Amino acid sequence: MAEKMQTPTQGVDSEWHTINVEIPFASNKHALIAKQAIEVDAELQPHAVKRELSVQDDKLIATFRTLTVRLARLTLNAFLENVDLVARTIEVFGTDPQKRT
Repeated sequence: MAEKMQTPTQGVDSEWHTINVEIPFASNKHALIAKQAIEVDAELQPHAVKRELSVQDDKLIATFRTLTVRLARLTLNAFLENVDLVARTIEVFGTDPQKRT
């Protein structure tokens, strides 16, 4: 049985590259703060990069779908730089997640 080849207009989802990242934080509250801080910035190329952010327990979960591997690398790098900045800001200005206020 011969396999049917898909043309670029068929099965567009097969052309996307997907990256899933889970970033642990000290608490659910810190993960939510990170999500809220990062999601306000829209993707620069929304036609070529799709981003989904969510929080599960104390983890920030990001899923990226990009049209090229190069965009996947650039998108992930920019995201991780943002996460680093948010995490360092929480460390300096945030409350201790072990304390209940």
